[in-house]
Amino acid sequence: MPCLSLQSPLGPMTLTEIDGTVTSLEWRWSKTQEETGLLTLVRDQLTDYFDGRLTDFSLPLAPLGTAFQHRVWLALCDIPYGEVRSYGEIAKGLKTGPRAVGAACARNPLPVLIPCHRIVAANGALTGYTGADGLASKEFLLNLEGVKTH
Repeated sequence: MPCLSLQSPLGPMTLTEIDGTVTSLEWRWSKTQEETGLLTLVRDQLTDYFDGRLTDFSLPLAPLGTAFQHRVWLALCDIPYGEVRSYGEIAKGLKTGPRAVGAACARNPLPVLIPCHRIVAANGALTGYTGADGLASKEFLLNLEGVKTH
């Protein structure tokens, strides 16, 4: 499976492709690199996102997860750039509990591309993020999108 790494404002990221779809974004640098058309497109879109020139990704994503996790991840993709939702709001729409939504967010294999950083606590507080620097990464992404976090 081809992998391509890039340097981002949040540190190194490695993208993985399987069968013409993006399956993971990991917070590390891969020793092996294989530049494919799709991985180059993802790298370019991420670069444009971090430079403030892109607000919506247009990519074939295929994260590995359970049916429930996929429902949560699809709901996350519906949150517009520059906006946030609470775990409870997402949970209500999916007829589940906020903790279950949080657990699915923690297992998101495509952070940034599937915007789990746009989920906050009911009171607006930043909670949990699997990014390179945890909550600092989440805050960076939200600030990049114009969301005030202080």
